[in-house]
Parts: sequence; C-alpha cells; structure tokens
Amino acid sequence: MERLHGTVHGDVQGVGFRYFLMREAQRLGLHGWVRNRDDGTVEFVAEGGRPELERLRQAAERGPRMAQVTRVDSQWSAATGGLDSFDLTG
Repeated sequence: MERLHGTVHGDVQGVGFRYFLMREAQRLGLHGWVRNRDDGTVEFVAEGGRPELERLRQAAERGPRMAQVTRVDSQWSAATGGLDSFDLTG
C-alpha cells in the first residue's frame, strides 16, 4: 500500500474538480480526501495500491470537462492508514 499526495494547478476550482476526483477515487477503491486550497489549487491525499493511485493521478491530470489543469505535483510515500473512505474536506 502506498500514499499519493497531490496538488493540482490550473483552473481547477468552481468546475466540480473535487467531486470528479472523489468519484474516481471511490470507483478505484481508494481512501483519502480532497480539498480546495486558498491559493486556487486542489490538494488530495489517497492511499491504496500503486496501479489505482497511478490511475487517480492520471484522472487528476485530465480533470473534469470544464477544468484546465496545468500540472499535478505528486509526492509518493508509504501508506500510513487511518483513512476510512474518500471524502471532501475543507
């Protein structure tokens, strides 16, 4: 099990990005959270298998139809646990 901590840059707030990412993570069986940040980015943490996390990262790079993603910063580490589902925060 691994942990992916991502920050999505671009026009990613007010376009349903958090809900899009939450649905993708739930579909992939991942645990974690997603939130808007004050600087206009979207931040997420997800834990699960590497293949599913890679698919989530690819979904974040694509985003929903109205989003304009310029980049996704990713940090990988070992899973720490304690995440029961994938939810919206903040």
